[in-house]
Amino acid sequence: MNGLITRGSLFDDFFKDVAPGFYVKPLHGDPLPAQIRVDVKETPTAYTVDAELPGVAKEDIQVTIEDDVVTLRAEVKQLDEQRDGQRVLRSERFYGAVSRAFQLPQRVDKDASKARYDNGVLHLTLPKKAAIAGQRLTIE
Repeated sequence: MNGLITRGSLFDDFFKDVAPGFYVKPLHGDPLPAQIRVDVKETPTAYTVDAELPGVAKEDIQVTIEDDVVTLRAEVKQLDEQRDGQRVLRSERFYGAVSRAFQLPQRVDKDASKARYDNGVLHLTLPKKAAIAGQRLTIE
């Protein structure tokens, strides 16, 4: 197990324990996770992908399919709203973009692929393309 302390964590923990009301994180809290978490499953005819994208609007998700490579991209936008007589003391919502690409064992039929976004999880159904039998070359 790694016993190293991450930069700033000692002081962060100290202030959280000693004076939790005094220590205020910077505005625009934590960024999106560095990696989109996915579950990829295979059936004889298709691949299914479940990707966690909490807090992302459906319109801000892009899925690109090229042969056997699937690329997921998501962006979260934060708009600062201040009303008369208010000031923001703490905001834990995040802003940023994250993307992930992975290769599947077989080519995907992108025209027949389907995507559904429900409760922060993107569900992809990616039918496999029919394998083309190799052609034998005639040797001259």
